[in-house]
Amino acid sequence: MRKWLVAAMGLTVLATSALAQANDVEDQMKLIAKNYRTVLNTNSPDEFKQGLVAMKQAAQKAQQGTPDKLEGQEKDSASMKDFRHGLDTLIGEIDGATALADSGKFDQAKQAAEQFKQTRDQYHKKYK
Repeated sequence: MRKWLVAAMGLTVLATSALAQANDVEDQMKLIAKNYRTVLNTNSPDEFKQGLVAMKQAAQKAQQGTPDKLEGQEKDSASMKDFRHGLDTLIGEIDGATALADSGKFDQAKQAAEQFKQTRDQYHKKYK
């Protein structure tokens, strides 16, 4: 009886962590979207930069998880590598917009942020 209980608890923990990981990707994507709206709509360079920082952090956390559409695939499968590549691309774009904002080129930084939509649309078709 005791071994059965330990095994059941172990399976529960594994199932819960897998579910939490899948939800974590979704939660991080929601954070990216929320902060992206802020980035696009603000006229404050400071608020713009804060939004970019939050987007980057959420993208980095999302890279650690597995989206629902890829559930059950190996971490080093082609699809998982492509999913992470999409987030790497977004992070690079965020870094570019941040550099522009940091150098006082706020209007150019906002234009760069507009381009995030192309990356989002490309990868949402595949993995959302």
